[in-house]
Amino acid sequence: MRRRSAERAGNEPARKAPEGTEEATAGEGAVVGAMAAVPWQAHLAELASTSLAGMSRRLPTLIGAAIRLAWRASRFDTVVTILLNLAAGVFTAYGLLATAGVLTALFAGGATPDRVRAALPSLALVAGAAALRSGLQAGAGWAQARLRPKVNRIVETRLFDLTTRVDLTAFDDTDFHDAMHRARQQGLYEASSVVQEAIDILTGLVGLTAAAGALGVLHPVLLPLLLLTAVPDGWAAARAARMRYLTIFTLSPVRRRKWVLADLMADRDSAAEIRAFTMRGFLGREHDRLATEECEVHVALARRQAVARVIGEIVGGVATGAVYVALGALLATGSVPLAVAGTAVLAIRTGKTSLASLLYAVNQCYESGLYFADYLDFCAEAEVRIPEGRHGPAPATFDVITAEDVWFTYPGADEPSLRGVSVRIHAGQVVALVGENGSGKTTLAKILAGLYRPDEGEVRWDGVRLSEVDLERLRENVAMIPQDYTHWPMTARHNIAMGRTPDDALIAEAARASGADEVIAPLSHGYGTLLDRRFKDGHELSGGQWQRIAVARGFYRDAPLLICDEPTAALDARAEHALFERIRGHADGRTVLLITHRLASVRHADQVYVLDHGRVIEEGPPAELLAAGGVFGELYDLQAQAYQLQTEQAGGPNPPR
Repeated sequence: MRRRSAERAGNEPARKAPEGTEEATAGEGAVVGAMAAVPWQAHLAELASTSLAGMSRRLPTLIGAAIRLAWRASRFDTVVTILLNLAAGVFTAYGLLATAGVLTALFAGGATPDRVRAALPSLALVAGAAALRSGLQAGAGWAQARLRPKVNRIVETRLFDLTTRVDLTAFDDTDFHDAMHRARQQGLYEASSVVQEAIDILTGLVGLTAAAGALGVLHPVLLPLLLLTAVPDGWAAARAARMRYLTIFTLSPVRRRKWVLADLMADRDSAAEIRAFTMRGFLGREHDRLATEECEVHVALARRQAVARVIGEIVGGVATGAVYVALGALLATGSVPLAVAGTAVLAIRTGKTSLASLLYAVNQCYESGLYFADYLDFCAEAEVRIPEGRHGPAPATFDVITAEDVWFTYPGADEPSLRGVSVRIHAGQVVALVGENGSGKTTLAKILAGLYRPDEGEVRWDGVRLSEVDLERLRENVAMIPQDYTHWPMTARHNIAMGRTPDDALIAEAARASGADEVIAPLSHGYGTLLDRRFKDGHELSGGQWQRIAVARGFYRDAPLLICDEPTAALDARAEHALFERIRGHADGRTVLLITHRLASVRHADQVYVLDHGRVIEEGPPAELLAAGGVFGELYDLQAQAYQLQTEQAGGPNPPR
């Protein structure tokens, strides 16, 4: 998978890599090449270099985006979550104030039983406030838990709606592809986390405000004491988080190499080669070297984080002592009664807990927000790349398909793939596109099928311009047997039906026509066999068997235009000959556009177009092109010589031209 480099992903510190990065390990015998940052590490540099103040400045934007997303997911759950959290904060403050009444009654003069009885009303209020607060928080948690899957559903639906609607050329744009990969691998799953953490920030703020409000009511001078005890803990938490981000960023090249090696040692595709080349020890040693390096860095991180926490605890202890001294002074001077001082201690502890939760939520929300921004940016870019709606009726059939002076350039390419190409395909013909790799054959076929839009020129079906018709409906009339077909993890039946309602009779007919029936017959569940070994009772096919399934897909569609792009690439000579015979039989009355390197396969074509560097350089019936002795004849002779050499070695006659 192509990815941007670390610098292009925004990792500026990668220019001056600390010890442990690619530059530091390049001379240590590392055998796995450097890779661009994987999606879940793309923003580590920014996280490592951003202060708590910087995070706070961006929070309003993140929280606003999170609330809007939650609102779209479920207005009811969003409102319930916010209101119940606010109400819980009110009862937190009320409970703290009621505690002052309990302590006032208990510290009053008189007999103990009398003081206890006097405290009972206030005690009941404290208990009631605590119960209501717990109930409200539980209700908020319930609504929040309901919100998370709804948010996930919305962001997933939007992402995959966009990826299946964007113009096909977007997938040939490296930048777009990288943005999509980041959005899928990390941004998609951080959306619900941003919502969750935004609500956690709200909860922390409510708790902190409740404690501060209670202190302000008890005595104005008590409010600064809350900040005095909370700041050291906040500093320690922020410091430890920044250390973690910086360490992970420093380790990211090592972890990427380790990840590649781990994937190789546990992957089915590489398992046979590891054993054949006895690479187990080599890969194991390299993996262990990287794991040891990672372990040492994490041990050092644990030490530094412990030091930061100890400093925070020490400073926090000193601050707490100062608070108690201040409370003692207030008591000694009669500024506050003993009951208020006791309540202030409880309020300060409550405020510290809320502040710790708030700081953690701020860190997590900022981190998740960076990846969520990747998702939002991708969605915005994808919206721009969706082709404009076309509502013209798509022709169901045609007498002739024409392409006139078609030009096309792939995104980011320096040279056009097609340069003024003109072709004409009559209904019922077998038309072959031939040429060397990169000549533009597949590109032209996709333009004729309406998958790509030409930069210049026009494609018409019976005079109807494809630039004016509903392409979704047009594609219903095109069947493709692509060179790079997909191994769908579905049953054999659905691998042939391809999203259409399965008709067993037509599926069996398409399978017989393509030879796929011979592949499916021995399967344990026939057409109901799952063609993916990763699942229970799944079955895996060989390359040639899959190719027959892919041909059956094209036959099942029964469209007036069948495009075959190297349909025999994975077949042996006997199977190749049989398949071309089947294609010719299936083509009776249909139009076939055949793309192939094997020129012996186009002898029965009605028309051949020879492409070279995006231009049509020869066209005509194959017999005429052979007689003309041009490029087609030259390529044909080159292939024929190889077969002639094999025949001579076998002692057989030379094949005729």
